[in-house]
Amino acid sequence: MKRKFGDRANWRRITNRQFTCRFVQSKVFTGYITLYTIQDLKEPLWKTYGGSTFCIADKGYSWLQYYPKGEHFVVTAMFDDQERIVEWYIDTCRSQGITDQGVPWFDDLYLDVVVLKDGEVFLLDEDELEDALSRKHITTSDYDLANRTAKELLHAIDAHVFPYFQLSLKHRKTLFENGEFRKNVQI
Repeated sequence: MKRKFGDRANWRRITNRQFTCRFVQSKVFTGYITLYTIQDLKEPLWKTYGGSTFCIADKGYSWLQYYPKGEHFVVTAMFDDQERIVEWYIDTCRSQGITDQGVPWFDDLYLDVVVLKDGEVFLLDEDELEDALSRKHITTSDYDLANRTAKELLHAIDAHVFPYFQLSLKHRKTLFENGEFRKNVQI
């Protein structure tokens, strides 16, 4: 199992970035919200899903990430340099936490859900989850947790009750100014 950090400090592709983080407790969301802004990089990152290829990381792109308290998933809303949504990437995880330096992290459970801006949904990395179980990198309990979490996510998305799509669009416009959290903003 791999531990992933919100500040992506070891991401060699990115040569200059800005990272900001805040703990939020409100009626609509409780947990950490981070914004990772790419200021310069060695080369853009392109992904292909269902026959469509698009850029998810380039100069000026930003990733708004939600670490919801008590949940087994982390949501990343990826925005282009014009603050238009590119995709939502949802990682299943065993647990999440915060470093002594105030950087959120999660223990990745391999299984991911991607939702494109047009609403197309993809379940990814089922083979990686199976491989991790067969190699004993995760337990049967972890395997079941990843599958149960992904199933719940897909159900919420299909039922149009997954709140992070609208939250991320709203929060990207209202919570940040020049890559930093605005002062005294209600969530």
